[in-house]
Amino acid sequence: MMMESIIGKLRSLDAYPKINEDFYSRTLSGGVITLASSIVMLLLFISELRLYLHSVTETKLVVDTSRGERLRINFDVTFPALACSMVSLDAMDISGEQHLDVRHDIIKKRIDAHGNVIETRPDTIGGPKIERPLQRHGGRLEHNETYCGSCFGAETSEDECCNNCEEVREAYRKKGWALSNPDLVDQCKREGFLQMIKDEDGEGCNIYGFLDVNKVAGNFHFAPGKSFQQSNVHVHDLLAFQKDSFNISHKINRLAFGDYFPGVVNPLDGVEWIQQTPNAMYQYFLKVVPTVFTDVNGHTIQSNQFSVTEHVKGSELGRLQTLPGAFFFYELSPIKVTFTETHVSFLHFLTNVCAIVGGVFTVSGIIDSFVYHGQKAIKKKMEIGKFS
Repeated sequence: MMMESIIGKLRSLDAYPKINEDFYSRTLSGGVITLASSIVMLLLFISELRLYLHSVTETKLVVDTSRGERLRINFDVTFPALACSMVSLDAMDISGEQHLDVRHDIIKKRIDAHGNVIETRPDTIGGPKIERPLQRHGGRLEHNETYCGSCFGAETSEDECCNNCEEVREAYRKKGWALSNPDLVDQCKREGFLQMIKDEDGEGCNIYGFLDVNKVAGNFHFAPGKSFQQSNVHVHDLLAFQKDSFNISHKINRLAFGDYFPGVVNPLDGVEWIQQTPNAMYQYFLKVVPTVFTDVNGHTIQSNQFSVTEHVKGSELGRLQTLPGAFFFYELSPIKVTFTETHVSFLHFLTNVCAIVGGVFTVSGIIDSFVYHGQKAIKKKMEIGKFS
């Protein structure tokens, strides 16, 4: 008796009373609504399942409190009308650190007018025009002597030697002097420096690699000639090339501040600029935003995003008022963006599925009831002749 009483009480709690099938009334409209609601439930379930299986990204903005970090700048730039022997890369920042004529961690590729890569050739272009090099003391190199070339007044000590054209140019750069006529320098004349410039006329250069700089505001630029400081002003030695104009047309194949992470967009990738005047300075002003990306496995990538604005300074032939080149000025934002990948929890997925099934079932029931009673009322009026 006690068991039957408990069962009876449980039966009274049934919120889903059953109706005898003999009292069911199935309609065509009900079948159509059932089919439509089933399709809607299936589509919503598939959509929710895709969201559950894929990660979602949460974005936050925080103040960047990092200190003493370095900034890696990855670049790949092509100059279709500027020879590799002319273009140089410099980097400097507001802390006073300078990297002039950067050569480490970068690669230059000579390209022809059609963009095809030309095989790299040795630095000493053109055979020696003078068999015995000129010694620092003024005489010619004898068989029993060790070669020590003159720096032509740019020596920092009495025993300093400049044994090739590049070392002479570097010594002049450190002194802040311009090398106006390389043919007057024995090393440059023997190596055929000017002939090399003439041979590369019409060629282009693809330069790529990376810079490792302080994480402070600064700039880096690609420009013809060696750079040096003169009266605290950054200048480039263009006299050695004996040219009146330089074509700085360029294409930025890639420019990124830091490592790649999913979803990053570098606005300068693929950007191309064609020079319209004999000389021009093309300036890019970049706002760099520190970014931290964390994937679903907890792996963190420290990188950066940036926005850019552009400005061009042109000059006419014979009026070189600005240094020709492509300049990139960058500033660091004090705000850091964090992206965190997460998965939707199973309980959240289950709750949404129940909401989909229950919501669609309830709404379709309301629609079915409205259609059924509407049809019934219209049919009744038609029977008594009041429907018009």
